Amino acid sequence: MKHPRAWQRMLSGRRLDLLDPTPVDIEIEDIAHGLAFVARWNGQTRGDFAYSVAEHSLLVEDIFTRMQPKAPVKWRLAALLHDAPEYVIGDMISPVKAAVGPGYGELDLRLTAAIHLRFGLPAVLPKTVKAQIKRADKVSAWMEAVQIAGFSEKEATKFFGRPNEDIVRNLEIHLRPPVEVRQDFVARHLELLELL
Repeated sequence: MKHPRAWQRMLSGRRLDLLDPTPVDIEIEDIAHGLAFVARWNGQTRGDFAYSVAEHSLLVEDIFTRMQPKAPVKWRLAALLHDAPEYVIGDMISPVKAAVGPGYGELDLRLTAAIHLRFGLPAVLPKTVKAQIKRADKVSAWMEAVQIAGFSEKEATKFFGRPNEDIVRNLEIHLRPPVEVRQDFVARHLELLELL
């Protein structure tokens, strides 16, 4: 019986096997390009450009750094890459993930492990670090919900919790063309690698 094709050709020329990804088939340019074109909130955001996962990832890394100013650079890199698998599997909102079932989560875990290994991170992050990144992710979700996704502050707080004012001070979401976000994502990745 012939197995269905489970790989995708990347713009870099790499062939990424989604069921058995290896670190050698992962390039930051592919990740940045894919994430810059994947819309969060299923595209249901205000503005002339979609709010991309790449833009969200940059924000989460900034928030994580504000919340954990003494965190090692490798965990800041992990925060930047926290949604990296979505460059090939897309960004599903939580209700869709629940409907799809555990298969999505397993695919995400395999891709995450390969991405982490490619950039010198442990395949599986320590639970405390993962929880800290998740907290930064929720702060980002609250900001996104209120600033661009049409939620009231009360509704966003119900779903994501209200962030500490000091953490979100002077942070504002600006929607930008994918090419700008892609370039900034690659540049930030390079800056973090140089600090390691």
